[in-house]
Amino acid sequence: MPKSPLPKPMLKKQRTYMAKKEDAGITFERRWYVVDATDQPLGRLASKIAKILQGKHKPTYTPHFDVGDYVIVVNATKIKLTGNKWEEKRYYRHSGYIGNLKELRFCELLAKNPELPLKLAVRRMLPKNELGRRMLRKLKVYPGPDHPHQAQNPIPLPL
Repeated sequence: MPKSPLPKPMLKKQRTYMAKKEDAGITFERRWYVVDATDQPLGRLASKIAKILQGKHKPTYTPHFDVGDYVIVVNATKIKLTGNKWEEKRYYRHSGYIGNLKELRFCELLAKNPELPLKLAVRRMLPKNELGRRMLRKLKVYPGPDHPHQAQNPIPLPL
């Protein structure tokens, strides 16, 4: 077979960026976002928050490294549920002893601890390991419109 007189095409190698521990302060910076939960559906809001906590909205996203941003959620008591979930959605916990399964409805849990339903929803969407627990620490949830993080100059995040 005769050799082709044309040169082989130059193939451009594409490189995927992977964050390293040394790049933590140089390559990416952590931003602070503030989200108003008024009349937002719980699951949709939680999935968008989980995406920001993981850093999937950034081009520097690396699955095994925490490159996400901080999220402040205000007005957590005004969160919305669709259908009959306000009365029918249940939260369970178990102490480990026989017959000791505790149950709370969503409306009872919201009255008792307004931050917990959103934190639980976001936690269940994050990785189930130390990395996920580290990401969850960057979520700050407040029942009312005020928060103590004004010094970080949070950016309003429209969802």
